[in-house]
Amino acid sequence: KYHLEVNRKKRGSGTVECTADIPESIFPLFYTMYKENPFGTITLKNNDSAEIRNVVVRFRAAGYTASELECGKISSIRKRKSKEISLVADFTKDILRFTEAGKIPGEIIVSYEILGEKKESVSSVVIPVYNRNQMRWSDPQAIAAYISSSAPEVLELSKVLVGLARSHLRSGLNRNMQFAMYVFEGMRLAGLKCAADFETPYEELDMVAIKSMFDKNYTQHLGEMMNFPAVVAGDPEAWGKILSAGNVPLTGHAPGVAGKALNAYLASGVSSDHECTDINEAREKLRRGMWIMIREGATFLDLKTLLPLIRENPLNAARCMVVSDDITARYLLENGHMDVKMRIMLREGLNPFIALRMITLSPAEYFRLYDRGSIAPGKIADFSLLDKDVIDEDFRVQYVWKNGRQIVRNDDVFNMNDTEYLAPAIKVRVKKIPTVEQLRVKHDGDLINVIGVTEGTVITKTLTLAPKVENGFVVPDNDNDVAKIVVLERHRDTGRFGVGFVKGLGIKRGAVGSSVAHDAHNFVVAGADDESIVTALKELANMGGGLVVADGEKISGSFALPIGGLMNYLSPERTAEELTKMETHAEDLGVKIHHPFMVLSFLCLSVIPELRITDQGYVDITKGGIQRLFVR
Repeated sequence: KYHLEVNRKKRGSGTVECTADIPESIFPLFYTMYKENPFGTITLKNNDSAEIRNVVVRFRAAGYTASELECGKISSIRKRKSKEISLVADFTKDILRFTEAGKIPGEIIVSYEILGEKKESVSSVVIPVYNRNQMRWSDPQAIAAYISSSAPEVLELSKVLVGLARSHLRSGLNRNMQFAMYVFEGMRLAGLKCAADFETPYEELDMVAIKSMFDKNYTQHLGEMMNFPAVVAGDPEAWGKILSAGNVPLTGHAPGVAGKALNAYLASGVSSDHECTDINEAREKLRRGMWIMIREGATFLDLKTLLPLIRENPLNAARCMVVSDDITARYLLENGHMDVKMRIMLREGLNPFIALRMITLSPAEYFRLYDRGSIAPGKIADFSLLDKDVIDEDFRVQYVWKNGRQIVRNDDVFNMNDTEYLAPAIKVRVKKIPTVEQLRVKHDGDLINVIGVTEGTVITKTLTLAPKVENGFVVPDNDNDVAKIVVLERHRDTGRFGVGFVKGLGIKRGAVGSSVAHDAHNFVVAGADDESIVTALKELANMGGGLVVADGEKISGSFALPIGGLMNYLSPERTAEELTKMETHAEDLGVKIHHPFMVLSFLCLSVIPELRITDQGYVDITKGGIQRLFVR
């Protein structure tokens, strides 16, 4: 409770006492509702010996309210008596900038008349605010504050849900799954939406857009059904995307999904997965009918781990293929593409023809590209000629033909028209950059959640660590390799950002940043101090996206990506050269992990366990979504 005293000068012996009772912190996500739904009570007590009349109470909070909202009027308050008024406010979306629990300075304005004289007093009050991500559908107590079980709208929705479930139950399908599907469908029919909006993309890709792309032959298969929790739960929107694709290969994304949840995922028609990082996980998925895509990229190295799956039974190669996932231009030039995967398999002792199948015929069969995958009459003439008569671990590709036309001779590439189509530059203007003050994290607990990075794997860990605290704020702990990480929404210029901490990058000073941040591709920056982080964010905004290394107020290096902040017009050689420069600048800051910008981009991928970060804050898909920074 906040006790506010308003001094009355007319009669020195008396006062008007104002008490603001705010029982709970407010939820930023519900900022528009507080205009009509009170979040506190104001009690006015007339301590004077005379009656006060025409009392008007208003509230404002500079920077967080759109107007000075009238809370209510009281015709009169008799001497020594009290009356109450509900506390409401016209909050703006600026309140969403609270990334942790905080307080808003506000003012209560009381106007009244006493003995014919008009008075007005302005008194300060502090409004406690939750972390802006606090309110989620998983918080039933918070929802209950706004939804009554006896409300007619809720009763009507309940009738719809029960009616759908009872009239559409089918034998052979788990009843709980069916009820879950009809709950989602009923909410959709009622105009409600319950979605995993853990990040803010440039544009939503819904089932209508997907169907349109397939109708226009823009795509050949549905790539990576990432929202596996929604598929398992029977979310009609997720299933609608799958059904909109039609009879095409449906590739999956199901890290760690096993048991009955895996059965439910496969029931949708999804038939492959490239997220296996453990031999037992891959073996289970293979036994349940999935195709296994064995990943070997620049940063995620699963090939050697999963090859025992083929050694124990070479016939498994008919349902396995080797893929890249993410690789850089530098990796391509220094190591190769599918040829380096072939060399790794040969060094691991795999039969050359088994290895060859998994990079040619197996992927062609899976993607139903029956006109390729082998050299035979009637097939497209896509093939390579090696520099040796025998395939061994030191082979090199010497000649390449595409559609029957030779395009590579030794190291020379020809007969290629690489200017046939140039994508237009797409630059998103970002004006709302957080300040150093806004990035500060007030100390609010003995332990914090930290993203744990391990080299060579896409999986992160949720670490629980004691924070380093200076002047009441949690700061990066450079001695223990804990950096601050910030994700700023860039597509709609909302100014929304998430703040967290990451261990394992090796940053000793400065900051590294990128606009390549899967899958929403917002700005992501990790750094050893707030000033460097803000400098990096400003440079990303100025470039319209790209890669950046900052040290204090200085830009050590930058690499613009003018096509949506994701791609550039340079040749592979020039791109690799620029990327090497950027990685060298990052190394100068102490960064020790290989391919740091690619690692940084995956820290935002909210559909991979464990802890990730987006513009909405921390996300752990295995724990239902948004997570707190401070451990409660």
